[in-house]
Amino acid sequence: MSPHVDDIKVGESRENVLVDDLKRTRIVQYAGASGDFNPLHTDHVFATEAAGYPGVFAHGMMTMGMTGRVLTDWVGVEPLLNYGVRFKAQVWPGDTLTATATVESVEDTPAGPVAHFSLRTVNQHGAEVVTGTATVRLES
Repeated sequence: MSPHVDDIKVGESRENVLVDDLKRTRIVQYAGASGDFNPLHTDHVFATEAAGYPGVFAHGMMTMGMTGRVLTDWVGVEPLLNYGVRFKAQVWPGDTLTATATVESVEDTPAGPVAHFSLRTVNQHGAEVVTGTATVRLES
């Protein structure tokens, strides 16, 4: 069920700690669940010696999926009309990620009211790792 239009206020925000001290195990579990076994995410030797990174890092889509939780915990899954992100920085083992969703606007459309959200996920240093937007159907 969609949230009611009167329950969503422009400027309102929700924050969610997505992960505290991300473990390499979780990254490898995501590789198995997604089928994305790119060695940049699973093979420390490859990531450091062949690719020149300091180590393995999380899949962008893993971070996107975790970021979406701040919104779906608030409004649910069913009313979500669209969701998109921009990857801003890599997510490393040991990172703590916090996501914020903010209501940017509410508009009437021919299909009914919708809310537009901005999304932002930062690491423990306050650096943005993901930014995005989403649109949610509301009940009138």
